[in-house]
Amino acid sequence: MNRKDVQNENVGICPLTYALDLIGGKWRLPIIWALSQNETLRYNELKRKIDGITNMMLSQSLKEMVAYGIVNRKQFMEIPPRVEYSLTESGKDLIPSLESLAKWGKRMKNKKVDR
Repeated sequence: MNRKDVQNENVGICPLTYALDLIGGKWRLPIIWALSQNETLRYNELKRKIDGITNMMLSQSLKEMVAYGIVNRKQFMEIPPRVEYSLTESGKDLIPSLESLAKWGKRMKNKKVDR
């Protein structure tokens, strides 16, 4: 059994592990957060909002999140072509949890400073 098989097996056991597998990684949360702050964003607008992300990582992360049903990709048949990204309902459902996690992180960060 290779590492990916073990990871997939473990993901099936715990819903939290599964959720973190979908949104984990260096760039997925910043993408989700940027989309939550705007109704829709075009690719270059999204790239400008996420400091340090490369075109390759943004493209890859967006493809994965579209496949997971977290992000919508809408392509307009125009010249030049236009593509807009937005959160799906599942993606929007995630935002209150992320806000709670951010509040918890802020409290923990402040405790660290207090020590």
